Amino acid sequence: MSILDSFRLDGKKAVVTGAARGIGQASAIALAEAGADVAIIDIIDTSETVQKIQALGREAYGIKADLTVEDEVNAAVAEAKEKLGAIHVLHNNAGIAYCVRCEDMTFEEWRKVIAIDLDAVFLVARAVGRIMIKDGTGGSIINTASMSGTIVNYPQEQVAYNAAKAGVIHLTKSLACEWAKHGIRVNCISPGYVCTDMTPATTNKAWQDIWFSMCPTKRMATAQEMAGGILYLASPAASYTTGANLEIDGGYACY
Repeated sequence: MSILDSFRLDGKKAVVTGAARGIGQASAIALAEAGADVAIIDIIDTSETVQKIQALGREAYGIKADLTVEDEVNAAVAEAKEKLGAIHVLHNNAGIAYCVRCEDMTFEEWRKVIAIDLDAVFLVARAVGRIMIKDGTGGSIINTASMSGTIVNYPQEQVAYNAAKAGVIHLTKSLACEWAKHGIRVNCISPGYVCTDMTPATTNKAWQDIWFSMCPTKRMATAQEMAGGILYLASPAASYTTGANLEIDGGYACY
């Protein structure tokens, strides 16, 4: 297999959470372009992403689920397996962020962020991991963490998000060690500031100016710029890569 061919995913079956828009949508499309059929699990409408993948000639399925509810996660992953026939790749991507000072944050707000950004990552990874182990196929799981899991953002205050993403990074490393014997690789990406609906700088110019002053590349990323890292980690090209945290942050964490 040539090095370029090792990035192909022909015949593979992928699941992407939070793929109705943003990084998840870019990831799902990239996986499809590399040859995978894709099931998308999200709580909001996934029809746009499904249509874009089908236009590439790949199979695509939209599945609605609240990823903070264990039974819904298990049912959604089981439906994805039924529709796809197998699961070889998971991009565990769904997440939210609240920019609230700790002293002003309610416990309900804290729990909501942790539930979506950490608990859901565990629930989906566990459900898919069980299938990969039972089927004996091995596979690749990629979690979306954040540079916020290793640095503290400024000027916005987002203690729950930072803590959850730090948890995702260590969950990734722990699962990588536990599941290596099953041929399952587990890695994560840590995006910097990406221009999506979830990023407050799309409306807060003052924050954006501060971020750019602290970032060597002086700009935000596009969702598509995350897709290359996801494709690498999903593909045979990364066959010896597990437990890694791939920072895609424009050099932000270097300062």
